[in-house]
Amino acid sequence: MTAPQRLSVESGAHSIYAEVWGSAGPTLILGHGFGGSARNFRPQARALARENRVVLFDARGHARSSAPRDAEAYQPECFVADVLAVLDRVGAARAIVGGLSMGAGVALRFAISHPERVSGLVLSAFPRAVEEPAHVPWALGFADAIEKHGIESAGAELIWRRFDDKTADLIRRGFIEHSPHGLVNTLRELIAVQPGPASMPELPGLAIPTLVVVGSLDSASLAPCRVLAERIPGAEWVEIAGGGHIINLSHGAEYNGALRGFLSRIARPAGAAGSPSGPPDERAVR
Repeated sequence: MTAPQRLSVESGAHSIYAEVWGSAGPTLILGHGFGGSARNFRPQARALARENRVVLFDARGHARSSAPRDAEAYQPECFVADVLAVLDRVGAARAIVGGLSMGAGVALRFAISHPERVSGLVLSAFPRAVEEPAHVPWALGFADAIEKHGIESAGAELIWRRFDDKTADLIRRGFIEHSPHGLVNTLRELIAVQPGPASMPELPGLAIPTLVVVGSLDSASLAPCRVLAERIPGAEWVEIAGGGHIINLSHGAEYNGALRGFLSRIARPAGAAGSPSGPPDERAVR
């Protein structure tokens, strides 16, 4: 596999780092979770780039993308605008749009705002939401702790311990490369206002082929992912046994298999044998 094409994408007054893997086939764009980067989805890019054009990017406030100081630059519509800017920059009129955790929340917002640009939707490890009593205090408290004590101390106290050891190590290694104010603003303006799927009235009208993927040990995401699969018409459900929150890295083979199968199915003409139809497709990867 050759190295990806690396791009600097203008999104308003800010710059978004992106990379393109492969040059043929449908465009698949994947957004990472809070505290991650485009690097988190490189295993998927390497696995899928022969038959797809895979686009990865660093969210604003993360890694190699701009980290504006203004808190208003981190409101949800700004993250949606970044996805649109990246797709425009790579010349994709339509794409399969997906993400993990925070990236899944942004992908779903993008699909609701720009359904004409989305040919498929991949929602993995959907994040906690404002409806959960402990979520908003946690997000705002984490932001305060980063400001007062720094990323390492705040993360050790409030986030690493929420996950299994392998997942916690993956998350920690991602966090330490980011701008502290970028993480703080993302927590306050995006993470703390994430709506749960049960309170999103647009979902039953979302006529987009959708794959929902979650690890069986991901206690934070199992319930919202189940609601997504129930409320989005025809959504496919994949639960990966033994998987935690960063399911694409901890169980890459199973995750890649689920993603590859979904991409193959939605590429078939409507009505072709084996095309998805009817109620949600229940799958468990063991």
